[in-house]
Amino acid sequence: MGTYVPNSVVEQKEMLEALGLQAMEDLFDVIPDEVRVKGELRIPSGKSELEVRRQMEEMAERNTVFRTVFRGAGAYRHYIPALVKAVASKETFVTAYTPYQPEISQGVLQSIFEYQTMICELTGMDASNASVYDGAVACAEAVAMCIDKKRETVYLSAAVHPDYLDVVKTYCYAANRELVIVPEKDGRTDVDFLRSHLNSQSACFLLQQPNFFGLLEDTDELSNAVKAAGAKFILCVNPVYAAIGKTPRECGADIAVGEGQPLGLNLGFGGPYLGFMASIQEMARKLPGRIVGQTLDADGNRCFVLTLQAREQHIRREKASSSICSNQALCAMTAASYMSTMGPSGFQEVAKQCLSKAHYAAKQITSVPGFSLRFSGEFFHEFVTACPSSAETILKKLEEKGILGGYLLDGKYKGCILWCCTELNTKSEIDLLTALLKGEA
Repeated sequence: MGTYVPNSVVEQKEMLEALGLQAMEDLFDVIPDEVRVKGELRIPSGKSELEVRRQMEEMAERNTVFRTVFRGAGAYRHYIPALVKAVASKETFVTAYTPYQPEISQGVLQSIFEYQTMICELTGMDASNASVYDGAVACAEAVAMCIDKKRETVYLSAAVHPDYLDVVKTYCYAANRELVIVPEKDGRTDVDFLRSHLNSQSACFLLQQPNFFGLLEDTDELSNAVKAAGAKFILCVNPVYAAIGKTPRECGADIAVGEGQPLGLNLGFGGPYLGFMASIQEMARKLPGRIVGQTLDADGNRCFVLTLQAREQHIRREKASSSICSNQALCAMTAASYMSTMGPSGFQEVAKQCLSKAHYAAKQITSVPGFSLRFSGEFFHEFVTACPSSAETILKKLEEKGILGGYLLDGKYKGCILWCCTELNTKSEIDLLTALLKGEA
């Protein structure tokens, strides 16, 4: 870090004297001698910059990097403009953390406020928080927002991403809440099951749009069923789809959540990502984590503050509905930079290309004998196909040609492949994939 200056030996001595101590080791007197590390740590000796570079390059060469990718399943490869990385990698952002006197960090607070504003514009909601750890946590935290003494039963679509489903299960188990999994029928949520099982104890229903299979759910019918029972409707939405589809607000959602990775974040071996959360005004006070508000200072100048912060997770943990006190500030900064760089028209163009290329790919793949769409109906940029032979063998052969194929499904749809296209997949890549599936390349 270019501007990081460690404490000098003289400064360290002054601090020790102020504490009434003679040496640095005196700070650890409370630690029993039998549990202290004796001697030197068993770590390699220091290396030169050139040696470190060579070692890192050798390690990196063990990775398999695919130039062509047709896999999504929750983490998506999108084009990230150079400007996004240039902004997010500035030292003032990389090293910043909102302090306990947050108002002195106006730059960080403004960046979070701008992010929140964009999330509200994208979802149609009234308020957004400063982000949580990932999409799965956002789903679980949204469920916790809807619980009260009279309504504690949670309903969750079986067509939600399996990882999201598992995290919600964990939250419900830990809080001793009843969780009802609403089954899917032909790839979509069974609305008849949901309607027949909702009751006066129902707290909320969580749906994903598009769902894990890439299919578009009937949000109007599902939302009407939930509202009729007096429960809350949570919609987990792909932010890229939200650029051209109905917003969560238009779908009747009380809370909108989702995975923010498509908003300018690299795949990065699975993280770090961010979970976005937004709600209608009536639910805003229950949003977990940090919320930045805009106000005026004593001189009438625009400024930013943390708002709604006298909350239980900070001061009365035993009564808190959430334990989240922090946020993914750097990831949120990246997402805001991405949305600003792309603009509404650019973001919509990304979504349109994802949609059109996925439909072209589906048409081409299903022209290969033995391949067929597993589900009917509309989809966004992912779709499932049945295969004429072993799906594992098909995907392995594609890998040998430098192509990362779709995601191999398990369970009820074992042997099927979930394919994905984004704006980065070209027509020539799709045509080559089709030829390989036909055995012509």
